Amino acid sequence: MDKRFFKRFNKLLRSVNIWIFLVIAVVAGLVAIYSLRQNNLRAIELRNQVVEVDKNNGDVESALRELREHIYSHMNTNLSSGDNSISQPIQLKYRYERLVEAEQKKLSVQNTQIYTEAQAECEKQFPVGLSGSGRIPCITEYVSARGVEQKEIPEELYKFDFVAPFWSPDLAGWSLVISSIALALFVIRFGLEKYVQKEIRDLSN
Repeated sequence: MDKRFFKRFNKLLRSVNIWIFLVIAVVAGLVAIYSLRQNNLRAIELRNQVVEVDKNNGDVESALRELREHIYSHMNTNLSSGDNSISQPIQLKYRYERLVEAEQKKLSVQNTQIYTEAQAECEKQFPVGLSGSGRIPCITEYVSARGVEQKEIPEELYKFDFVAPFWSPDLAGWSLVISSIALALFVIRFGLEKYVQKEIRDLSN
């Protein structure tokens, strides 16, 4: 390659305005930042909506589905709440309380029934006229052996965690792609111009 080739190549490079790439990169980058922020704000809004629906004992499944679909299809929508939270980013506090209350009512009914059975069984074993004094220990032992303890509420019923994609084909995602490509073209264009000018100087000496 001679000096004339590098001069023609340099002329070709100068026909393309290098600053166009930088402007595109900056504008697309700003659009990406704005879009990423909007994605996150929308996710927070939908999470608050889930909490409100749960509080009012409404259609939580539909609210959760809307939140899940938004998170799965948009970048920057993770709702990680850190180590100070109870556990998961999305927790149905009021559903949990209702589940606990229902379990306690069920437990109370079952234990009442067991206590009634214990009384009947121990009355047969210890009639009042004979050795009724042994009835109380009998009832205590019967209830202890058959009593129902409150079960732990399964976490999957009230705790949810949705993970956002690394990249998504939305405004934020495509803006990042355009910004990255434009910035890469700017760097390549700038580097090629410096390289060609150096070659022209070296060939001139």
